[in-house]
Amino acid sequence: MGATHLPATEFDGTGVDDQLEAQAEAVLGDPDVPMVQLLRPDGTLGTDPVFSAYAERLDAGKLRGFYADMAKIRRFDVEATALQRQGQLALWVPLTGQEAAQIGSGRASQPQDYIFPTYREHGVALTRDVDLAELLRQFRGVSNGGWNPKDTNFHLYTLVLAAQTPHAVGYAMGIQRDQKRAAAAGPDAARQPKAAVMVYFGDGASSEGDVHESMVFASSFNAPVVFFCQNNHWAISVPTAVQTRIPLSNRAKGYGFPGIRVDGNDVIAVHAVTEWALERAREGKSPVLIEAFTYRVGAHTTADDPTKYRGSDEEAQWRAKDPLERLEKYLRAEGLADDAFFDQVKADGDDLAAYVRRTIHDLGSPDIRTAFANTYAEAHPLVAEELAWFEEYSAGFEPDAGQGADAGQHDTDGAVRR
Repeated sequence: MGATHLPATEFDGTGVDDQLEAQAEAVLGDPDVPMVQLLRPDGTLGTDPVFSAYAERLDAGKLRGFYADMAKIRRFDVEATALQRQGQLALWVPLTGQEAAQIGSGRASQPQDYIFPTYREHGVALTRDVDLAELLRQFRGVSNGGWNPKDTNFHLYTLVLAAQTPHAVGYAMGIQRDQKRAAAAGPDAARQPKAAVMVYFGDGASSEGDVHESMVFASSFNAPVVFFCQNNHWAISVPTAVQTRIPLSNRAKGYGFPGIRVDGNDVIAVHAVTEWALERAREGKSPVLIEAFTYRVGAHTTADDPTKYRGSDEEAQWRAKDPLERLEKYLRAEGLADDAFFDQVKADGDDLAAYVRRTIHDLGSPDIRTAFANTYAEAHPLVAEELAWFEEYSAGFEPDAGQGADAGQHDTDGAVRR
């Protein structure tokens, strides 16, 4: 079969094909277009033909709030890391370096929006009014979650890579149908604020099939969802260069919706881009993929040693782009904040750290028996049998377990006699 006889695509040569491609390229869909940046590393504010208008909506109070949020979540991160090192948490997932990506995007969402995080979105949790001490319950092993998502529209953490992306698209499709039903019910019901979904994942998770399948469904059904990829350059020990040969944001073009790469250490730009994307999703125009170009300064988790796979010079280069220092320079230069403000922010962070430490110590130790109780909704004979075995096994570690004339003697089937 010659080239002229190859089968045409479904939309080949049609207006639909041209329209989808035009929409995908309308906002930074071209690989040659640089990432969006408004606040430069030196603390000076630049301009952008699309997103400066969104940045102009931010008054001094909101900018100070961004800084306070970023400083607070960094102090929380330091405290949680210390708690893990001291044996109070089983594991911790640091976020230092990614504060602007999380605070900027989280603050761009509205209360009716629903957020699906991975396991590192502590800053987003802060913007959604999740009790940060409660967030640590899962990492201490005393809870499978730690908070009620219905209270904050912030879903529980997902530890399986990319598993939350299909959930997010399904939830967005549900919102879409609810809004259609409300519109049909009459003008009063239709006046309810429109909602969108935002789902977070990392550059490593972008290689998972779940992400691809989710974007296919999102595009096919025009679901009101924003995909927020925090490209922190390292999927544990695998660099982004191994994950993709082009900017991750450009993958969106293949699905027929806009993709935007934004400086993830610029909280103003992240907020502007996310606000634009969520507005677009709520209005039913299209999904959006945002790639926040940032860096994980610390370890992947407290079980990781990044010195084994990357150099200190790389880390130093990114520390020079620190999101907190960048915004502090701007606030000081513009006379929007003084020493008293920054001193208060530090004091508030220390108060949060003290509260978290006090709360964690009061939680007590996790009881593994709860794992048996929560396996099924109702009692199950197999689980009861396993629990009985565990209880017998655990009793062997009691201080007096090895005492007595028959201690340690075994029946012929290997069972311990007591």
